[in-house]
Amino acid sequence: MTFRAHILGAAAGGGLPQWNCGCENCNLARAGKIPSQTQSSLAITANGTSWAVLNASPDIRQQFADASPLHPSDLRSLPLEAVLVTNGDIDHVAGLLTLREMQPFTLYATTGIHEVLAQNPMFDALNASVVTRTSIALDTPFELVPGLTATLYAVPGKVPLYLEGDEVQTDLMGDQTVGVELRTADKVVHYIPGCALLNDALASRLQGADLLFFDGTLWQDDEMVRAGLSQKTGKRMGHMSMSGEDGSIAAFSGLEIGQKVYVHMNNTNPVLRPDSSEKARAEAAGWTIGQDGMEISL
Repeated sequence: MTFRAHILGAAAGGGLPQWNCGCENCNLARAGKIPSQTQSSLAITANGTSWAVLNASPDIRQQFADASPLHPSDLRSLPLEAVLVTNGDIDHVAGLLTLREMQPFTLYATTGIHEVLAQNPMFDALNASVVTRTSIALDTPFELVPGLTATLYAVPGKVPLYLEGDEVQTDLMGDQTVGVELRTADKVVHYIPGCALLNDALASRLQGADLLFFDGTLWQDDEMVRAGLSQKTGKRMGHMSMSGEDGSIAAFSGLEIGQKVYVHMNNTNPVLRPDSSEKARAEAAGWTIGQDGMEISL
């Protein structure tokens, strides 16, 4: 079996261009001078016929239309067998509402994430008679689709924005933000679209992986503040930036990982411009900048 990953969406919440943003990247994307990107999602398979989607972005209707491997093969026959969500963020669960047209699949998530979904009756549009909701305990392997074993594990993060209280812990460890380990008979892949920091436990887990998809939200921690778009830093949002002494480029420099791919990039991130020096620096450090439609096979 051959592991295949198809990036459905490489951008963070809002996509590129974001509908209400006039930053340099968004204006360039509107003008067709740099590629537009939809919101964070990844499709994976081990046999080419049974697919799982990791995170259901608000752009999932267009993403399915653009991804020929996910097209229907008959009137209502679809290669989609499972959807797995890694947190309760809007940009990772809103697409579930698009998948409400009586299409059978299994929805996997931790108990904590399922509880967040259950608190909103709108998600009952996913008819329980055709969509099976399955809770997965952390560090417990399960078959996601044929030939592909998944294990969910805690990564440093925070609760979704709409659940934040007066005080926010951005490096919370629990089942509200998880990474996904994916195993075939001979390959190991990790998917971590949101992560506040690389601690020792996570570094040890990732060592020796064949492929990693990792949080690339911002180039520098105060990027959105400098752009005049927000008062929040990357750390406050629960994301590890790419550059800097405590950024992911530096943190991963000592780890042996076959391929490293950035996903979940904010519309302000300069690596989204193909000719930027920041993109060149990331690539020189061994990273690939994810793009909508990019496929990687192992």
